[in-house]
Order: sequence, then structure tokens, then C-alpha cells
Amino acid sequence: MARPAAQLTVAAVLVALLVSAPATNAVTCGQVVSMLSPCLRYATGKDATTSPACCNGVRNLNAAARSTADRQTTCTCLKQQASGVGGLKANLVASIPGKCGVSVPYAISPSTDCSKVH
Repeated sequence: MARPAAQLTVAAVLVALLVSAPATNAVTCGQVVSMLSPCLRYATGKDATTSPACCNGVRNLNAAARSTADRQTTCTCLKQQASGVGGLKANLVASIPGKCGVSVPYAISPSTDCSKVH
């Protein structure tokens, strides 16, 4: 009769581990848009420099997008959103991370293949 008790104990330990495991927070397109919306004025040439709010958003997004899946989601979202926003200047958009002191592991460009972003 010791065997069922041992199985029950193992099952209880596994459940406890699963419940206490930290949840994986995936970056959503909504978060990408929210964090980067302060950059629109610069990206369209209406402001000569990136704003502190823009750079904070870029830094926060870079910190949030830790996994390959998060970076691919961010890339895909940026491409989708950019196609719907008129007046974006590709050179300004591509310069935002550097102006904010952030290194992005892929080129911000309409031609970027987001499935190859790691």
C-alpha cells in the first residue's frame, strides 16, 4: 500500500511546483504599440529628436522582449503597424534604438524577415 501513497506524494509535489512556477509573460502587440507610440512624432519627422517617453518605451520593450518568441512578436507587430501608419520615415524609424542607446538584435526595416529574428 506504500506505492499509491508515494505516487500521491509525487503528484502533490509536481502540482506544487507547477503552481509556484513563475508565469512566462509574452510580449503582445498591444504592449509594443503602447510602449512605442511616443516615438511616432520623431518617426514621422515632426520632432527633431526622440523624446524621453519614446526612449523609455524603447528601453522597456527591449527589456521585456527577452525570448526569441517575444522578439519575433515585436518584429512582426512593428512591421504590421508601420504599414498602417502614413508618413513614417524608414531612416528615422531605424535610428530610434541607437538614439535611445539600445541595441536591437535585428534591423528595423520593412524587409526584415521576422521569422529569422533570434
